[in-house]
Amino acid sequence: MTNTKMQWYTLIVTCFFLLARTQATYAQTGQETSESKNDAWIIDSEEEWQKSILEKSHLALMEGRAVPSGKHASIHSVIRQFDQKRSVKTITLSQSPEWTNWKAVPNIGPSNLGDAPVALQLGNGNYWMFGRYGQSKSQKDGSFQGEEAQLEGFDSELKTTPFKNQYDAPGGLKPGKGGYHAWQSKDMVNWVHHGPVSESFSKWVTTAEYVDGKLYLYYDFPNDQDPHLYIDDDLTDGEPGENMGMTFNDPTHGSDCAVIRDLEGNFHLIVEDWSPINASTHAWDSPLAVHAISVDGINDFKTLGPPVDERTQPTGEIAEYVHPHWYAEDPGRFPGRTATEDVPQHRIKKGETRAFAQYEIHEPEQNAYGDWAAISIGGQYYLFADFDPAGSHGREHMSAAWFTSSDINQPFTFCGNIGQGHPDPDILFAEEQFYLVTQMDTDYISPGPWVETVKVRMGVDTTNDGAIDHWGKWATVQERYENIEGFAKQIGKIPAQLDLSGLPEGYGFQFEVQIIDATENESQPILDKVEVLFE
Repeated sequence: MTNTKMQWYTLIVTCFFLLARTQATYAQTGQETSESKNDAWIIDSEEEWQKSILEKSHLALMEGRAVPSGKHASIHSVIRQFDQKRSVKTITLSQSPEWTNWKAVPNIGPSNLGDAPVALQLGNGNYWMFGRYGQSKSQKDGSFQGEEAQLEGFDSELKTTPFKNQYDAPGGLKPGKGGYHAWQSKDMVNWVHHGPVSESFSKWVTTAEYVDGKLYLYYDFPNDQDPHLYIDDDLTDGEPGENMGMTFNDPTHGSDCAVIRDLEGNFHLIVEDWSPINASTHAWDSPLAVHAISVDGINDFKTLGPPVDERTQPTGEIAEYVHPHWYAEDPGRFPGRTATEDVPQHRIKKGETRAFAQYEIHEPEQNAYGDWAAISIGGQYYLFADFDPAGSHGREHMSAAWFTSSDINQPFTFCGNIGQGHPDPDILFAEEQFYLVTQMDTDYISPGPWVETVKVRMGVDTTNDGAIDHWGKWATVQERYENIEGFAKQIGKIPAQLDLSGLPEGYGFQFEVQIIDATENESQPILDKVEVLFE
């Protein structure tokens, strides 16, 4: 072989050897190359998680998420390599939205608040609850006389009441009207009673919103039918606001609706749909919900696709059920039939008149949900509801359940359930935590969907040799939440983000994460997404 051929042969072999060694090094270290124009490293799918993790401990990848399999887990990413030096800006971690870190607590709010609670936050230190007013024995017999009192944050004249941590404002001294009353708090501990906000015919209050200084208080009339509305511009005067009448003529029966405004100001109603179930034997709940939207919350609600649909197979058979309130409260719209003999299955005695409705029989038996409540956290929507599972009837088998969706116009996914009893819940954010209030003896609190504890640090390859030579400090990251001005049920989310701008420039970047399940409940710090931004 000539010297020239030998030199070419040696050069080719050397090139192949260097290429093979480089590939082997990348396979061992998990490095990834990236064009310098890329400004983000996003891990949010099963494929990206598999490709981006070099080492993991006590961690499983399931459905595009990193799920701890023990109290302590860790992630060691591959090195993200660039052709030219880059600066890293931030790393942001997102968790699964299931929101299972709830803690049971004694009833929150006024001790004499009865029926289904409705709750709103109108800004920091301005919290409201609405419900039926329960009088004490000493109030009924006239033996209790309130004394003048003062409470920090309230300028109006107050009087003591027989109830702990509760005071009457002037509106609260006015006589009740058979409907809901209003209470206000600055700290979720002490409550000031402001008196009636609805009347006896409008006693089935289901939900509320607050817009430009006005309360939008929705009620069913008759019970479980057709959302109606009060608009009240003074919650302290002890008088109901302007009755706007029916806002949504619901053809499905059920109501028990929730209302929430999106960030564009549109009103969304979530309503029970009883068309596929005998609601009278399923806690007056259903596997199906209706979604309707209106610009002003008063008129022209348009029906969209169902947010929740857990129907089983329709049989085509139609049956009837009876509602005890429809004919009694509004016989003009809901004419009844008079029984000629006892009808035990409908609990009707001979001579009684009741209104009937039809439904389509579905098989097998279905889960049922209802008495909806809604909230949004950083654009992630949640629906809370009664949960009456298939095959289990009676309040001892009921609980509070919740669903979630990243888009209120898309179907919601079941997350979980807690408690025992008929909850008829509502949800609000106050004093830097979330309160799930119910008509049961137990309520629930949570710091938010984020679950403790997650620590992260970032390493940099400053010399372009494929190895990390500079590590940043470990830092604990977590989401935080805050009110959004002008919205009662839209809560802002400050992401779990670490500022990395103090790190040096480099050709490669690698992160490490430590996950510690610090809760005593079933919740876990499940990572859903990691996003690293570069200059």
